[in-house]
Amino acid sequence: MLKKIEAIIREDKVNDVREALNDIGIVGMNMFEVRGHGRQGGIQLVGRAGTYQVNMLPKIQINIVLNKRNLDAAVEAILKSAYTGETGDGIIFVTPVEDVIRVRTRERGPDAMMYPGDIDEKKNL
Repeated sequence: MLKKIEAIIREDKVNDVREALNDIGIVGMNMFEVRGHGRQGGIQLVGRAGTYQVNMLPKIQINIVLNKRNLDAAVEAILKSAYTGETGDGIIFVTPVEDVIRVRTRERGPDAMMYPGDIDEKKNL
């Protein structure tokens, strides 16, 4: 079964997270610049004109589709590398993926998710 991880993290932790995922063999992912807030509700900034509230903070969303057997390792890599201990570290969503189809080869399912040097290949060495 395939799973999708959507991790929303701080902008300054992107390289740490990407490197941690690469170290365990996660080579396919997408990243998007997003804006939002969670429990913290934004931040208050002080400028020359006074204080003002910024509700929609810049974050990065990382999307990864992977085999269920690799889920725990990927989530743990994200948790360790995205952590600062401060409010706003982020959140991770995990959802099932019904099917994956590689356009070029028409491979389906887990076969469509295989990459040279990926986590599955590293586990088999």
